[in-house]
Amino acid sequence: MPPKDATSSKRKADSLATDEEEEKEDKKAKKLRTLKQPSQATESTQPTNKVLPVDIKFPPRAQGALRIATWNICSWSASQKKGFKYYVEAEDPDILILTELKLNTPPVDPKLKERFPHLYWSFSEKKSYSGTAVLSKVKALNVTTELPGHPDPASIKGRLITLEFPSCYLISTYVVNAGTELKALDAKKTWNLHFTNYIRELDKKKPVVWTGDLNVAPTELDLTNGKKNWNKTAGYTEAETTAFKNILSPPGDDQTAFVDVWRKFHPTDRQYTYFSYRFNCRAKGIGWRLDMFVLSERLVERVKMCEIRGEIYGASDHCPVVLEIEGEL
Repeated sequence: MPPKDATSSKRKADSLATDEEEEKEDKKAKKLRTLKQPSQATESTQPTNKVLPVDIKFPPRAQGALRIATWNICSWSASQKKGFKYYVEAEDPDILILTELKLNTPPVDPKLKERFPHLYWSFSEKKSYSGTAVLSKVKALNVTTELPGHPDPASIKGRLITLEFPSCYLISTYVVNAGTELKALDAKKTWNLHFTNYIRELDKKKPVVWTGDLNVAPTELDLTNGKKNWNKTAGYTEAETTAFKNILSPPGDDQTAFVDVWRKFHPTDRQYTYFSYRFNCRAKGIGWRLDMFVLSERLVERVKMCEIRGEIYGASDHCPVVLEIEGEL
């Protein structure tokens, strides 16, 4: 029997190898999203700049509303060089959720700390992988980064932060990618199983705001050329869309429903939050709607607006999504 330290080293090595495989699968999956969908593409009228403009303006928020924004920035360091701060200054959200930070420690940014006094982070153990943050002007009552019951807690690090506020929970996620050729679909099913139980248990206590990069295109309207991607590409399989649908409308009468808020406000629109940098996807209008807000049904009447900031492109291959909700959290 090997010494304890040797066993520990082997486990760590195995874990690192698994992380490296997951990262490779994630990159391949993103590539496949561009390769399998050119036929329905239409020329995009949105900007294709690779750096954000300095002067960005948005309509003022609704009176008495709190503004929450979510954005997959696809690397903290890269986005900082491409105009990240200009979006933050223009949007000025009360809460900003950031995913895919690719950081392992909190960045030093005094101006950001001044704007958002309460900073909450979740980092992966693997270098430059995953990472989630909630930057808030409102202090949370409690914070957790765990997914109860999940058999591999290490894989959750960098993917989830839950904040408890007086009247609701806010869950920010960078959801597991099913990978190229769906090699990680079983891992995604495990995530979905435990996350579904988790969000339902929270909802029994207080209503929930769930947001971030959810890594699923819920319907054919939410991606370009759904037929060619169906059950072939990560994010648009029967297993993934059914799991999402079961959160929105759970089977049985003892569970409350959730609402995909942007889709409720835009029932027939095609608008995307992710455009691969490859093959001029943005210019061709080839995209996916992966970033969204899902709310407990009883919260929806408080929502004043929910929009995809399609004009905010260049600092990431994702666009932000913003929601305004009336009253305090």
